[in-house]
Amino acid sequence: MSLRDAVDQGLVRIATTRLIPSRWFLQPPRPEDLTARSGTLDIEIVSHCWQYAHLLAYQLSSLVNFPPAGARVRMTVFYALEDARTRAMLDFFGSVAAPGVTWNWQALPRPELFRRAIGRNRVARSTRADWVWFTDCDIVFHRDCIDGLASELQGRQDLLTYPKHERITPMLTEDDPVLAAERDRPRVVDIDTSQFTLAENPPKAKGAYHIVHGDAARQCGYCEQVPVYQRPVARWAKTYEDSAFRWLMGTDGVGLEVPGVHRIRHVHKGRYGDNKAAALVRGNIRRAKENLQRS
Repeated sequence: MSLRDAVDQGLVRIATTRLIPSRWFLQPPRPEDLTARSGTLDIEIVSHCWQYAHLLAYQLSSLVNFPPAGARVRMTVFYALEDARTRAMLDFFGSVAAPGVTWNWQALPRPELFRRAIGRNRVARSTRADWVWFTDCDIVFHRDCIDGLASELQGRQDLLTYPKHERITPMLTEDDPVLAAERDRPRVVDIDTSQFTLAENPPKAKGAYHIVHGDAARQCGYCEQVPVYQRPVARWAKTYEDSAFRWLMGTDGVGLEVPGVHRIRHVHKGRYGDNKAAALVRGNIRRAKENLQRS
């Protein structure tokens, strides 16, 4: 990260502690001015994938295994052409039909992919959907998830919503069968839900669970008002822009009862590439944090 980016990001992180009014940067629409849509909703789901093809397999498969009946889904995935495994996964699923689902693969240069807010902002400004779910590729939309969400969103005028609950795995290592089995096998798969336990989400939206009203997305973009979060970067950037987005929108979101939300937790991060030493250190830190939270 350049010195300029580090300084800019530091200032933004101070601002998001609410010491600086977000209205200096953006005046979001009032919820009552948003269109209250009902019936069969159009939902765009936006995911980024870098070296996570084995996780993406579960995410895309969940839309094939449990296609929506009460919504139309446009599944947008940002990826880099250099990521051969992800490209192969997308090539495979591009030929798989899922009722009510449209696939939309968007290749980006790696420096743009690595700054997740760039892709999110492009979708926010251009989407035609009633609602946009900005997510991560380790999220699985299992049985009744999308239809349950569409039911919850009927007639709502919230700027930002999120699922109140999720089901999670323990921290999985790279040799765990859940991760290792799909690494080089593009195919339709399913999770074993018995491996997931119910977790209470924090009382606010988080990066993988930003479900934004389409009108608000088109009007505000995604951190477009914060230049540092629209600059390409040389390596995958930590997603501090998610808290900046909530700050700009002036809300932590409204929790919804959405069934079937599952998250595959994993020690090794794709952003560290083949640097196994760095992955090991960070993995140990993540496990230590988890043990502290449980104690």
